[in-house]
Amino acid sequence: MGNLTRRGFLGGVAGAGAVTLASSPAAARVAADFEAAATSPRFFGRMFSGLPPFAENTPRVQDALRAMGAQGGPLDAKDPLHEGPIRLITNPELSPGNVDNPFHTAGTTFLGQFIDHDFTFDLHSRLAVPAEPEQSPNTRNPTLSLDSVYGGGPTLSPQLYDSNDRAKFRVENGGLFEDLPRRSDGVAIIGDPRNDENLMIAGLHAAFLLLHNRVVDRLRAQGTSADRVFADAQRTVVWHYQWIIVHEFLPQIIGFGITQDILAHGRRHYRPAQGQHFMPVEFQGACYRFGHSMVRPSYRANLAGDNGQPFFGFIFDPAGEGQADPVDLRGGRRARRRFIGWQTFFDFGDGQVRPNKRIDTNISTPLFKLPLGAIADGQPPISLPQRNLLRHLTWSLPSGQEIAKAMGIPVLDNIPELREFGFDRSTPLWYYTLREAETLGDGISLAGASARLVGEVFIGLLQLDPESYLRQQPNWKPTLPSRNAGQFTMVDLLRFARVDPSSRGQ
Repeated sequence: MGNLTRRGFLGGVAGAGAVTLASSPAAARVAADFEAAATSPRFFGRMFSGLPPFAENTPRVQDALRAMGAQGGPLDAKDPLHEGPIRLITNPELSPGNVDNPFHTAGTTFLGQFIDHDFTFDLHSRLAVPAEPEQSPNTRNPTLSLDSVYGGGPTLSPQLYDSNDRAKFRVENGGLFEDLPRRSDGVAIIGDPRNDENLMIAGLHAAFLLLHNRVVDRLRAQGTSADRVFADAQRTVVWHYQWIIVHEFLPQIIGFGITQDILAHGRRHYRPAQGQHFMPVEFQGACYRFGHSMVRPSYRANLAGDNGQPFFGFIFDPAGEGQADPVDLRGGRRARRRFIGWQTFFDFGDGQVRPNKRIDTNISTPLFKLPLGAIADGQPPISLPQRNLLRHLTWSLPSGQEIAKAMGIPVLDNIPELREFGFDRSTPLWYYTLREAETLGDGISLAGASARLVGEVFIGLLQLDPESYLRQQPNWKPTLPSRNAGQFTMVDLLRFARVDPSSRGQ
């Protein structure tokens, strides 16, 4: 719901699929429009348009990708799920192939997912069915502007807002703490349906709703006029969110040095003209999907929400299908224990935080059996690695080796474990991204070509957005209360939104 933003970026998308069928002057004009849209915020695009696909789209290649991404295959961390969700957390040695990352907290994973839902959403392409990025609409605005939360604002997306106070979001409960607003059938009333895929992402979305509402209260107390309070609150929230991305999230996932290098010395590879910023398929379809490797098999959702006891669950568990209060951490349900205790996910200094998994070629076993409700189009395959790999054929993505060569970065030119699939020297970019992190970054952060690519897209989209703080006031500092003056972190955000352990008394 509410996919339109205040920029109105979705206008003119209809009818895109007809251009290849006609040769009339009108068709030529449409083709010219698509050429202009090749670097348009409304469509996907390519950073490296001159590079060949990593492989031909043949039945043999499709079968090889499915085998590579199948449960029990080389990407499966082979977590002993029979040990149960608690023991896989308290006894990490049970999963020797799925190693913890001591420098990230478990919340890094879901902040990354939340950000992904903010600037990219592909509703049109199909797995392994070739599509031209420049003719494929991006249903999100490729800016870090929280349109997945704000929708079109109170006028265009009134269902997202409090009917008694249009400057504030609608927030509900029904469990022990806050929940997303929901229809009578349980469907969340939010700006992007994917933000109800799991309990953690739903909790983050709810935290942003509450953050905005608290900022509205703060601005009103400071005397902001009624006609300005919503817009000022929105900008305050968005700029603090962007600050967290630049100063906390990016240094975690690509490293502080690369982040600072891009900010200080500029972008080398992602360089669209002003007003022509776009979401690259190399990022959307491959490199940014590194976060799937950070997902744990199970989590402690909260410390005392399950009749006074902790609520532990697998991220997804087939046993939860059809349950009103599932045993796993899938979204789409409302129950008393279905909320997030954030001390597990971010470091509040109480010793309760847990790490995520390293960025490597070992994917937690539950991700090979997704519930269909967690898949945007509701269609199989249900293996997340298979979906990632088949998407390379959708976009005809180059190999990781070719991307690294084009960027002038040392190449992993032989990946021997993929020889049996035929991809050892021409490797799917997603797998190459994970292998770079594993080989060059010890699984702590992205490394090599993928780190540079991801960093340039993030910083580029901020620098090209005329409303971002990096564009308007690059020396701006956060203004909301924080533990350290002039700084602002996810812990500060959760505290100000009053979803932190102290505010909740849990």
